[in-house]
Amino acid sequence: MKKTAKILFILLAFAIILTGCEADISFPGEVGQDIITADEALKMIEEEDVVVVDTQKSGDFEDQHLEGSVNIARNDITNFGPYPNMLADASKVESSLGENGISNQTKVIIYDNNNNMDAARLWWTMLVYGHDTAKMKVVSGGLTALKKNEANITSGKNEVEAVEYNASEKNSNLIATKKEVLTEVNNPSEDTVLLDVRTNEEVSEGIIPSAVHINYVNNNKDNGEYYPVNYIQRYYPDNGVNPDQTVIMYCKTSIRAAQTYLALHNAGYRDLKIYDGAWVEWSADSSAPVEQPSGKETEANIQDGS
Repeated sequence: MKKTAKILFILLAFAIILTGCEADISFPGEVGQDIITADEALKMIEEEDVVVVDTQKSGDFEDQHLEGSVNIARNDITNFGPYPNMLADASKVESSLGENGISNQTKVIIYDNNNNMDAARLWWTMLVYGHDTAKMKVVSGGLTALKKNEANITSGKNEVEAVEYNASEKNSNLIATKKEVLTEVNNPSEDTVLLDVRTNEEVSEGIIPSAVHINYVNNNKDNGEYYPVNYIQRYYPDNGVNPDQTVIMYCKTSIRAAQTYLALHNAGYRDLKIYDGAWVEWSADSSAPVEQPSGKETEANIQDGS
């Protein structure tokens, strides 16, 4: 009996310690507001006036998409120069949204077929240009999850009536420049963390010095859906990325970075920035410091690909 009581006491003490650790972490924003399940999305489509946006490439959209959805592909919201997949200017975004029936008041449900990254990139782009986050939802798991929930899938093009969209001034607080990243490298601050979301293979060839590496796919479960809020709230602080810090994230061209941005924002993080020039811009500058796996800093190597 005494042995049982002792075990219970130890377990209780351990639980209190764990609870205390979690209580020390405060998340400044509302949680669970940005990402919805496929089931929730289909119910919203039935019950509310929404525009559903498929962010696949146009050819893939014509092959298969959710019935009634419109298509806004990556190229519709990015520019190729000076580096690939850079944020498009306001006029291009206004055209892409307005031509697909999206006004400033429109509720939008966004999905993709690409590990949640293209849906997240459109979400972030709209956030930068002032769309209300309460009017934007991303479907966790995208097209695959919608199919599993027996959504009506069709093919071909979808004609919609154009409306007017007026973008707000670009919110530069959500974007980090190369200069800002370099300042952090040269004078690291405890209040800021650089976050590299590329693959292990990419990082093995070089990383921005002091950056924390967390592959963006770690935000997803095996079925391609995002992990729930409570998982993200444990996983990132455990790996050195805390909600009281400014988090500057990047990948190769910062499409994947948007997927991580959304995961963190949905979990209550708010001081978030994407380094839009990303590794492509950084590695193109031979004077920009690069940390090799050994920890030795060398000149950057130009990377190929997108």
